[in-house]
Amino acid sequence: MDAITSLPQAANVKPKRTLPVKITHAAGEAAVDDPPVLHAAIELAEQIREAGNEIERGRRLPPGIAAAMKEAGVFGMAMPRVWGGPELDPLTQFRVIEALAMADGSVGWCAMIGCDGGYVTAFLDQDVARAMYPDIEVATAAAATTTDKAVRVPGGYRVSGRFPFVSGCQHCEWFWAGCTVIENGVPQVDGNGVPETRQCLMRLSQCEILDTWHTTGLRGTGSNDVAVHDVFVGQEHSFSFQDPELIKRSGPLYAFPFLFVAKGPAPALGIARHAIDAVIESAAGKPARRYTVGERVEAPKMLRDDVYVQEAVGRAETLLAAARAYFFDVMGDLWATLTDGRQPSERQLALFTSAFTHIVGVCVEVVQLVYKAAGGGAVYQKGPLDRCLRDVLTMNQHVIGTLRTYEMAGRLLLGLEPLRWLF
Repeated sequence: MDAITSLPQAANVKPKRTLPVKITHAAGEAAVDDPPVLHAAIELAEQIREAGNEIERGRRLPPGIAAAMKEAGVFGMAMPRVWGGPELDPLTQFRVIEALAMADGSVGWCAMIGCDGGYVTAFLDQDVARAMYPDIEVATAAAATTTDKAVRVPGGYRVSGRFPFVSGCQHCEWFWAGCTVIENGVPQVDGNGVPETRQCLMRLSQCEILDTWHTTGLRGTGSNDVAVHDVFVGQEHSFSFQDPELIKRSGPLYAFPFLFVAKGPAPALGIARHAIDAVIESAAGKPARRYTVGERVEAPKMLRDDVYVQEAVGRAETLLAAARAYFFDVMGDLWATLTDGRQPSERQLALFTSAFTHIVGVCVEVVQLVYKAAGGGAVYQKGPLDRCLRDVLTMNQHVIGTLRTYEMAGRLLLGLEPLRWLF
């Protein structure tokens, strides 16, 4: 008993190796040694904010904003070093997207989607992929869920159908569309009845953009439907997530085929950060509503002096800090595994799967907290809170944010047969 409870003598204690402290960089800030694309994205904030009304009215990113993002390297940040790209690690990509979303949610969302070209080209023959992207800075649009059909023909597929939610389609050069494979008029399935799927890449110029994006939030993303009318896609310009030999490029950024999904929560973090900052700024200069206390009138005070505002801001800041730290921790752990040359564990896959649902859900709560605290003035479109609320609520409806992701995660953690997306 004495051996357990007695304190060790200092002379006999060997100092343990000090572990490095993990520091999560503040949103919208860059250190001197951070990549140029992050600095450039942060510097775009003023230009983006000035274009805010144009973004909303046009229901797309203005050409000037899309061009500035391209010039900053935003759309090419996942391109491989062997092509002259930065092959930016996921955690830095998150910071780029978050910084842009702090200026405008739609811009952050389009940045998140538009850089997918760096990921999906890892699934093609590398000579073919390089020829497709002579300019590695162009944006890529996506409709990854298997929405319509690809008819197998000699040399490839003939794609037809209507693909919804194609964010940024007006400023993208390439479009990848999830399809179910048809042969001789019959959908192809495996022995278990699972449909055969194919992701087909084609130029946006081969497709028809339908003006369908009339929404409450994320108006500026231009996430219209895209109609494809019997477009031939060569076998070499397509891939399938069902292919066990899918990955054609080395490097940890491309080792896990679904890593492109990890970026999803980053825009919501930027929107929530913007909402809190907006309330903190306005509360300092806005007089609080005065009430009578008994037979007297309250003394004049500012909105920030109201206890309920203090509580809302304090709680919102805590929720956001926790969600952001969780995001970087979960994805940082996954990234460490990939950089070590290992594949993710079941637990890592579970947390990866539910990350979007959890983090975006928390960001909704954060924005609603400060929106409520701001009072009636928050409802006007001219103010930032109205847009923040609409944008984050729309983001929360994304298919990756379905509540079934918790079921997917739970099954993995409990050792049950996995429930997966059909890509």
